[in-house]
Amino acid sequence: MTDLRYPTGKLSYNDNLTADQRASLIDRIAATPAALRAAVHGLNDAQLDTPYRPEGWSVRQVIHHVPDSHVNAYVRFKLALTEDNPTIKPYQEAAWASLADTRLTPVNVSLTLLQAVHERWVVLLKSMNEADFSRPLMHPENGRMTLDRLLQMYAWHGGHHVAHVTELRKREGW
Repeated sequence: MTDLRYPTGKLSYNDNLTADQRASLIDRIAATPAALRAAVHGLNDAQLDTPYRPEGWSVRQVIHHVPDSHVNAYVRFKLALTEDNPTIKPYQEAAWASLADTRLTPVNVSLTLLQAVHERWVVLLKSMNEADFSRPLMHPENGRMTLDRLLQMYAWHGGHHVAHVTELRKREGW
């Protein structure tokens, strides 16, 4: 049986990305907002409040989590591009997912936020040169990371959460 937590598989890193591989990852990031919007299209409130797996987040929480995460990612890229080895601040994803704005904000607001953040982020990503992608940052929980690694992480992350929704829809026949 497939692990419902990782419908696209676990994240793995390539520490020797080519320009073409980076371009493909940037394309995946660019496509995430439309893919997530399509994944939830037509779902009603009961469906949005259905967990994508037992003891997992609801679809609604997933939809609000992606822009929460990707806003942080965008800021992390900007910090690493403008500071020398900045230490970034992690956040408690589960706690954020349980806040009132996640329960009370229509999912379209987060889908629109995701689209706007990705438009800016993709412009930034496409402006970067090879040396920029090797710029480091310090993650208090994950240690030293490069922007190449963050690029891979967030390209994976968007598809990972889109698949949470699309796989649930398949299992439920929605």
